Amino acid sequence: MTDWTTLTAPDAARIEAMARDALAALPPQFATHAEGITIHVAEFAPEEVLDELQIDDPFELTGIYDGIPLTEKSVSDQPAQPDIIWLYRRPLLDEWASRGNVTLAELVGHVVTHEMAHHFGWSDDDIASIDRWWE
Repeated sequence: MTDWTTLTAPDAARIEAMARDALAALPPQFATHAEGITIHVAEFAPEEVLDELQIDDPFELTGIYDGIPLTEKSVSDQPAQPDIIWLYRRPLLDEWASRGNVTLAELVGHVVTHEMAHHFGWSDDDIASIDRWWE
C-alpha cells in the first residue's frame, strides 16, 4: 500500500525531464528538427496568452508552441528567440489526475508531440485528426 502522505507532485524540473524524454523518442526524421526546441515549464499560462487564445480557465491550457513553424521559416530569418514549447504544470497535473487512464509521462509526451506538430507547421485540423485516437 502506498503511503500518500509522503508523496509530492512532480516539480517543473521533473516535467521538463519527461518532455525532453519525449523529444528524444521522436522518430529520426523528426528528431533533427527538434534539436533547437527549448522546453520551459511554468505553473500556468500567463494571462496575456490566455486572453489571446480566449481561454477563461487557466486549467484548460496544458502547453503551447511559441515560435515560427518550419513551413514559415526562411534562411534570412533572424529569430529574436528560440522556438519554445511551454508546458503548464498545474493544468497537466489536473488533467492527469482527472483522466486516470494515462501516466503523467504519457500525457506530457502527448502534449509535447502536439506542440511539435505546430512547430512542423501542421494546422489545428491536422492535429485534431491525430488527437482523436488519444481521447
